[in-house]
This record gives sequence, C-alpha cells and structure tokens, in this order.
Amino acid sequence: MATNTTSSVRRTSPATDLALIAVFAGFVAAFALTPAIPVGSLGVPITLQTLAVALTGLVLGPRRGFLAVLLYVVAGFAGLPIFAGGAGGLGVFAKPSIGYLLSFPFAAALAGFLAYRLLATPRRALWAWLAGAGLVASFVLVHPAGIAGMATILHLDLGKAVLADLLYWPGDVIKNLVAGFIAAQVHRAFPTLRRS
Repeated sequence: MATNTTSSVRRTSPATDLALIAVFAGFVAAFALTPAIPVGSLGVPITLQTLAVALTGLVLGPRRGFLAVLLYVVAGFAGLPIFAGGAGGLGVFAKPSIGYLLSFPFAAALAGFLAYRLLATPRRALWAWLAGAGLVASFVLVHPAGIAGMATILHLDLGKAVLADLLYWPGDVIKNLVAGFIAAQVHRAFPTLRRS
C-alpha cells in the first residue's frame, strides 16, 4: 500500500517564488544603500551589498537567487537609485564598480547552486560549508569581474587592478561568514525553501 508522501515533496508555488524574488531584490537594494566606506580614489566603496548577494543565493538557490539579483541590477540600470551611494541608471557603466555589479546575478546563482548541493545531505557546521559556497562564488566570479571593471574604467594595468581588489578581500570573507551563518539558520527554520 502506497503511503502519502505529499509533505516530503511539497514544492513552493510560482506566487511564492515571485514574492521571494521581489523581496530579496529589495533586500539587496537596502543593503547596497547602507552607509558605504570609501576606499581611496578607486571609486568602489565597501558596502554590505555583497553580503546580501551571497545570502540571496544561499537562501533562494541558483534560479531564484539569480532572478532576484538580476531584478535588482536591472531596476538599478533602469534608473532607480538603488546602487551604492544612491546611484542608478546607465551612467553606472562608466563607474569602476561596473564589473562587480554585472557579476552579482551570476555569483548569486553559483552560491545557490553550491549551497543547494550541500543542503542535499546533512552536515556538521553547515554554516561554514555555506559560507564556503559564498566565498567560492565571490572569488571565482565577483572579484575577477571587479578587477576587469576597474582595469577598464580606471585604465589600470592588471597587476594594479588585482592589488586594488585585494583591499576588499578581508571584508568579503567576513561578509560571507555572516551570510553562511544566517543562511544555515534560515534553512533550518524553513526547510521547504530548497524544494523549488
């Protein structure tokens, strides 16, 4: 006799997915508008934006994480003042931070992909594994894209752009550790999130 396993395979509805995508896009925007720490003359301030991007991917997974951050980026390009420092519009393509911005949806997708693979089996210190997923996405996608953007816009040679980017690494490690810890708590509280 077959047993009812509906609760174990229950999936989120399209309406729930859309709501999560919209809420997390707003979440990234709110974190981007937190007070920024200027970094010399680079024109790329330190904000909590990358924490929000990592957390979005870690919580929502690859598809919804990508769409949430893409919605944020597109809304900013459309003119909403939701980038760091209240910037918005197509003028941000001339700013040294453009490489970072363009990488964010892909970083959220990669962090989400890795996180949801990790969530498939029980693990000790889940928060550390999730933080590692965020760091991989950051170091594989965000930083190389940021280096390319700074090199292009600021006319830096590659070595100088890499040195400039290294200023952001310590804060990025801390932000991903925080994102991993928060994501682990969210997934423990809402295990159905990963059944998308």
